[in-house]
Amino acid sequence: MVEAQGTAAEDGATRFVIPAPAGSAGSPAVDTAADDAPAPARPGVLQGADRALLALLSFTERRPEWGVSEMARRHGWDKAVAQRVLTTLVSRSFLSCDPATRRYRLGPAVSRLARVGEHSGVLPSLVRPILAGLLRETGESVVLNVPQGAGYRCAAAVDGTGPVRYTAIVGAVIPGHAGASGHAIFAHYPEAELRLLFGAAPLQSFNDHTVTDIDTLLGIYAKVRERGHSVSHGEYDEAVTAVSAPVFQAGTVAASLTVIGPAHRVTRAAGRITELVLRGAEQATAAFGS
Repeated sequence: MVEAQGTAAEDGATRFVIPAPAGSAGSPAVDTAADDAPAPARPGVLQGADRALLALLSFTERRPEWGVSEMARRHGWDKAVAQRVLTTLVSRSFLSCDPATRRYRLGPAVSRLARVGEHSGVLPSLVRPILAGLLRETGESVVLNVPQGAGYRCAAAVDGTGPVRYTAIVGAVIPGHAGASGHAIFAHYPEAELRLLFGAAPLQSFNDHTVTDIDTLLGIYAKVRERGHSVSHGEYDEAVTAVSAPVFQAGTVAASLTVIGPAHRVTRAAGRITELVLRGAEQATAAFGS
């Protein structure tokens, strides 16, 4: 069983830190067909750049590969246009193309930019005002988690102000089946993908409240989708209750926003906290952009 670790803070409060558990691409030929008829462009927007960005945003964890025809249909482009957009992105290493299947995946340039964004604090800077607002209104710790494999990683967090508070470790990864933060994220994954991620064997148990059966977990996820949020009581740490809601980007779940604190306080205020978390998740979705 994993327990929170208590440490004395300078202000005399007790902090409980929640630890993580132990634990060659080719380019396709360029289509030389004539340029397509110009589509209406928004003022000040370069159509070619806009198309390239739309193509990049089409790649998600659930749709990591695209073919030329699929991309053309997705955005209503002529196939020749889709070919040129994808070829351009390959030339700058934003995409790679499998020469055998002619399908495209994200390339190394995207990974480099992602690392820059992570190290420069882009994600925390986008949500910091939202986390601070929830902290003011609830007094409890607020965490933004992002999916990582079969788990979720703490990307940003602020500590609660109560005499007993919970501190999430930024960068720590927790198994996705344990807790409201994971439920809010993985409830929006396809069942087939969830079964691949979590496997057929019983999931790791942290205490008697942890859900270890995949079918039971899928039932919980259905309720999370219906309600739009998740509440967990001691699934990872027995003393903790958490309320979480999904954050979306381009229609795909990108993170979860969670208020977490001592079970007796959060449970007592769960109704009000849920409203605040849902509002905060909407704000975070808007901040992430479409």
